Amino acid sequence: MTRRWQWDFEDPSSASRSKASTHGEPHAAAPADPGPAPGAPPPPPQPASEPALERQQTTRERVISVRRRRGAAVLVVVVLIALVATALSSSSGRRAGSSSAGHVADARGHGLRATSPIIPENKEDEAVAAVLAYTPFVKQGAGRAREVALTFDDGPGPYTPGVLSVLERFRVHATFFTIGRMERYFGASTSRELADGDVIGDHTENHPALAQLSARDQREELFEPIARVELLGGKRPLLFRPPYGSFNATTMRELKALHLLMVLWSVDTTDYRQPGVSVIVQRALAGAKPGAIILLHDAGGGRAQTIAALPAVIRGFRARGYRLVTVPQLLKDDPPPAGEPLPSSLAGD
Repeated sequence: MTRRWQWDFEDPSSASRSKASTHGEPHAAAPADPGPAPGAPPPPPQPASEPALERQQTTRERVISVRRRRGAAVLVVVVLIALVATALSSSSGRRAGSSSAGHVADARGHGLRATSPIIPENKEDEAVAAVLAYTPFVKQGAGRAREVALTFDDGPGPYTPGVLSVLERFRVHATFFTIGRMERYFGASTSRELADGDVIGDHTENHPALAQLSARDQREELFEPIARVELLGGKRPLLFRPPYGSFNATTMRELKALHLLMVLWSVDTTDYRQPGVSVIVQRALAGAKPGAIILLHDAGGGRAQTIAALPAVIRGFRARGYRLVTVPQLLKDDPPPAGEPLPSSLAGD
């Protein structure tokens, strides 16, 4: 994919706050005390009356009472946060299914258990684990089953709901490789994908060319999207796709530590260039063969052409006798052969 990758949604700039009143007007300044007349002796101090002393004592008691109530409320909030954090930590530990002490930690001190295999939750997860046991990557199936996997990169974004509407209408499950940062704005689409039964994969936090980053930065880019998907209620992603097809030996070591299978592709529609609906359809169907993995995009720029092309792509594959499946389903039904050489570089995203 072109390196001129577009963000669809930028961080909102924080609005500056003025010191004006709630009505937008500055408070009127209190008139200055003129003080005693020149040469006049200072006035004698006036003793406070008994009612005034009582009011002062009452005020102090109220302040102390308010402070105590606030302190108690803060303590309750702290306890609740600690309980929730403990529960989430226990839940994450159960999902990881590991008692090992090994962790791969990001720069902020978070960690994922990395030395013990992930316990599969279903047959598709078992297939991913089985493939990962003999190869660190996949770009297509073995070609024994008439199945094709549609994959979408760079989401979620403003066009993702349109893609999902087409998939839902045709009852197709797909694989989405999502960018962690975009979950902050369009996480509802990822939740919708999870509810539809689609598969979520890791596409890094900020869409960098990984081969240009240090090991520490690569680790953080890989870790953050995993945490975001779990916070949305999804299971831990098992698949990864490198932005720009960029990876190196460091990337492969980090993927192994996190038990992530790198998913490449056999057909690149280049829909990110917006070449036209008919071109996207033609390129997708030209790669129709058993075990094909088709690369499309649901974000990273205008995706109206992709949405418009998707019905014809689905109908075209079905007319040729292909079943459209997720990548884990493809690996279950048509696992790739062992011994495939790892490509050193790829064009595209």
